[in-house]
Order: sequence, then C-alpha cells, then structure tokens
Amino acid sequence: MAGIYIHIPFCKQACYYCDFHFSASLKRKEELLIALKKEILLRKDELKEEEIKTIYFGGGTPSILNFDELNSLFEAIFSNYNVIENPEITLEANPDDLSLSKIKELAELPINRLSIGIQSFFDDDLKFMNRAHTAEESKKSLSMAIRYFDNITIDLIYGVQNMSNEKWLQNLQQAFDFGVPHISSYALTVEKKTALHDFIKKGKVPPINEQQSLEHFNLLVSETEKQGFVHYEISNFGKPDYFSKHNTSYWLGEKYIGFGPSAHSFNGKQRSWNIANNLKYIKSINNNILPLEFEELSINNRFNEYIMTGLRTIWGVDLTKIKNDFGKIYLKELVQNSQEFIEKGLLKITSDTKLVTTQKGKFLADGIASDLFIV
Repeated sequence: MAGIYIHIPFCKQACYYCDFHFSASLKRKEELLIALKKEILLRKDELKEEEIKTIYFGGGTPSILNFDELNSLFEAIFSNYNVIENPEITLEANPDDLSLSKIKELAELPINRLSIGIQSFFDDDLKFMNRAHTAEESKKSLSMAIRYFDNITIDLIYGVQNMSNEKWLQNLQQAFDFGVPHISSYALTVEKKTALHDFIKKGKVPPINEQQSLEHFNLLVSETEKQGFVHYEISNFGKPDYFSKHNTSYWLGEKYIGFGPSAHSFNGKQRSWNIANNLKYIKSINNNILPLEFEELSINNRFNEYIMTGLRTIWGVDLTKIKNDFGKIYLKELVQNSQEFIEKGLLKITSDTKLVTTQKGKFLADGIASDLFIV
C-alpha cells in the first residue's frame, strides 16, 4: 500500500509564520496544473506494484482550485495508478473558500475528508498570523461542512503570543462544540525567512514563550482526552476510526509519491523532492524532465528517521523491529542511550517491547529523539 500527495502551491496571502512553498499570484495556475497532470503521467511506473490507499491535497491552499480543476487531477490519478476501492482522500481548505456552493462541489468529488485551517476562533489571533479568513468565517464554514462531510479535521495553533490559557481553552471548546472528530494542533514556531522571524528579530513582537506553549500543550492533551480523543501522534488527536490514514503512513515508514513543486516522495530506501520553484517546475516538466533531487538513505538515516517518527506516535519504537531491521548493535546502543530518559520518566519500555514517550516526555519527543540518533 502507498499514498499520493499533491502540492498545490498557491495562497491568497502569506501567513506570517509559514515557510511552506507557495505563490500568492495565481498567474501561472493553469500552466502549473497542466504540468502537474503531466508529472502524474510521467511517474506512473514508480508505484506500479503498489495499491494507492490514500490521496492528500496539500499546499498552499488546494481549496483555491475549482471543481473542474480538481476533477481533472482525479482523472489523471485514477487513470494512471491502482487506487483501492475506498481510499482516504483529504483536501486542505481555508474557511474563506468554503461557501455552501463550494462545499457541495467538494462533496460531489471523490474527496471524503476535509482538513480545515482554522488556526484560531479569535480575530485578533488571525490578524496576528495574517490569515485570510475571520473567526466568523471559521464558524460558518464548519457549520456547513459538517452537514456534508463526516470526516473533518481542523488545525489549531497554540503558544501564540499573549494567548492566555483561558483563551486557548475557549478555542478547544469551540472545536468540541462543532463535534469534529479530529484535531491537528501545533505550537507556533519561528521559522527563518518568515515575516514572524523578522518581526521578533526587530523587536516588533515578543519571542515565543516556551512555558506558555507547554501549558497550552498540557491543556490540549487533557481536554481532548476528556472528549474521547486519542492522542495518537504528538500533534494529532482523533476519535477512534478517525485517525489520518495518510499521515499515519508517513509515520510508519510506508511508501508515498509527491507531485508538484517542493513535493517529497519516499520509496522505502530513497527520498526525492521536486524543485521549490513554480516556473522552473513548469519548464522542466514541459521538457519531459523530472525536476527531482534524490537522497539515498544510509542505514543510520533510516534508523534515525524511525526513532524520530516512532517516538512521536502511540505505536512507539518497536525494539524487535530495531533488532531485525538494523541489528543487535543498533538495539544495544538504543537501549543504553534510552536509560537516561527512562530514569527521568520521559521514556518507558512497554510489556510488548515498545519504546514510547511518557506523558511527561511527549512535549520533548523531538529533542529526545535527536539525542538517540546515531550520527
């Protein structure tokens, strides 16, 4: 089984915290979609032995595309790849795009899961982030979307400057009141080459308060648990049967292919990624040249990636898999290096020999993982 990712590199405007590849100009949208469909055709043999179980439209803002544009992409995918009968098909959408007519159109397509970029239910937060929608549009879009889609996930950002714990709890309660079965929630982070990075550097806004972010994270974990969500990945909370199948496949190391500028692919041993430039991508594809760079993953790379993804999930790191896939030396080193974190109550080994993060260690999972890497 494998997945398909389609990167739609267009947005109405740039969010201050975002470092994903996109363009705020739609000037080359038609050209890019033609190139995207051609790339789908050119790479059809890469996964010819695999069944496609998930399709994910990310970006950028895929909800910018109209019915015919999305439908043409589905035609390209379904005619060139072996897609299972009931795949999970996710489309990322912004609230300002989700009019009633738009939602009805999306429901007529094979899409069966919406990922809505709410980020906050408060206008001052949205303005701070430079989001294109308002709090009212968030609520209105959700109230309509739940009538046509059962499987909906929303994004929420915590750790926003000057966001109190009470305000964060109100954000969460809004999500619970709408009955969405999945929440992806991320701490606000400062990436280089973003407007937020420049604002903090120039003293226009205060730096991230790590203690505040930790308090918000702990509230997120406790409140979602009360509502019956399973905290199955550091940033993801789903009701039973509503985990993201596509993202879970990433975390479990399954194969996937990515189409579009900046999109990444993984075939089990090798990673590749497209050039992050719309014009260069279009020109390359028009000349029948795939604008890809490749990286052969060493055994250390594969070990480190498994540690990183495993410790972020409820499934943890399978010590038996470590022994079978990487050997006794890797297992011995991992167990030895883990002792410090086990003694601090940040990691534990379960009865079925899985190395997992404790509740105390979840917020620190990435840092713990990096300390367990073999360099």
